[in-house]
Amino acid sequence: MKQSLRCSLAAALWLLLISGSSVHGAEKLTVLLDWFINPDHAPLFVAHEKGYFKDRGLEVEFIAPSNPNDPPKLVAAGKADLAVSYQHQHQMQVDQGLPLVRVATLVATPLNSLVVLADGDIKDIGDLKGKTIGYSVGGFETLLLKVMLEKASLTLEDVKLINVNFSLSPSLFTGSADGVIGAFRNFELNQMDIENRPGRAFYVEEYGIPAYDELILVANRDSLDDPKLRRFIDGLEAGVQFLVNHPDESWQLFIAGERQELDDELNRRAWRDTLPRFALRPGALDRTRYQRFAEFLKDQDIIKEIAPLESWAVELER
Repeated sequence: MKQSLRCSLAAALWLLLISGSSVHGAEKLTVLLDWFINPDHAPLFVAHEKGYFKDRGLEVEFIAPSNPNDPPKLVAAGKADLAVSYQHQHQMQVDQGLPLVRVATLVATPLNSLVVLADGDIKDIGDLKGKTIGYSVGGFETLLLKVMLEKASLTLEDVKLINVNFSLSPSLFTGSADGVIGAFRNFELNQMDIENRPGRAFYVEEYGIPAYDELILVANRDSLDDPKLRRFIDGLEAGVQFLVNHPDESWQLFIAGERQELDDELNRRAWRDTLPRFALRPGALDRTRYQRFAEFLKDQDIIKEIAPLESWAVELER
């Protein structure tokens, strides 16, 4: 009986030691995505498949949200380590008091655009007068449209706005909208081309909107001194470097395992078009660029105040 008890205790101790070494050998880090997995997230999954996070002592879990508005809020509440977000969304949430800080960039250029049918009668922004424009989410998208229209001396009163939810391309195909704002140039344009209804894009940064990062990673302000965040960013940088050096091999890594369902024409095209837009130095911060975009949002009454930059966007020290 005593021998059996000693064996049981020894086994329990061994399991505890194994558990302890596992925890210390690979710290868990949770990343909440902004949407379902897609090529915008390529550096994350390439870094994961190549073992770059594991090499830095991290066990990273990626979670796609049921509600795309939730991830930053969950990070703010301390329920996850990082969330994929958008620069404009981040600055709006900081303005609302959420303790969030940008720590890295995934996609370093705008993806947003205004799209019309290529064979239609809209050849420039001025041709939008009297037309119907569809959008998915009010606020930032309609702000983009407002500023773009100003380049042709038009206002939002000169167009008809309709909410098409996320049916951007279909609303163009059916004629319920003459143009759509909020279309991602790496997805909607490819989707339209596949349907043999090619589109024409007007790029927001060419019509008065300051350049900004489309996809970023945000952390809770209270967690910035956690060393695993810097190790994660280093692993992410290794992933994006491999990605741009070996795009074909990286595609195979991206569609590995449960992600095989992503291996279709639309995602292959989106992969190609997103490659040059990934941040090669994800952790680097262009302070002037971030400050300029914040001032733009304030001037447009999207945010009320601009807090000191270091309170909402940082480059983590090694």
